[in-house]
Amino acid sequence: MKAKRRRHDPQFKARVALEALKGVKTVQQIARDFDLHPVQVTGWKKQLLEQSSSVFEAGKEQAQNEDFERERAALHSKIGELSVQVDFLRKKSIQLGVWDGPASWSKNTTRA
Repeated sequence: MKAKRRRHDPQFKARVALEALKGVKTVQQIARDFDLHPVQVTGWKKQLLEQSSSVFEAGKEQAQNEDFERERAALHSKIGELSVQVDFLRKKSIQLGVWDGPASWSKNTTRA
């Protein structure tokens, strides 16, 4: 019967990869200490080196998302404000008898 494949959490992988990156011990020693195959240690080390710049990009991306959400909320607020103004002006135009707009926008019907 085959043994179940072990799954390692990201913290464990990072710890092993950092240990390999330090260079104090050889890959074989690290693999033996953590009960892993040396190829796995080398793979995690390579992955850490390739993706290390993404650690510093995460803050930038989060700031961009916050800016986007802030601008989106401001625009939604402005749309609501302008809708209220249009509705008010339409109502007053009809009351004053100066409305020449489509008949579907009369007093008793609402705009879809």
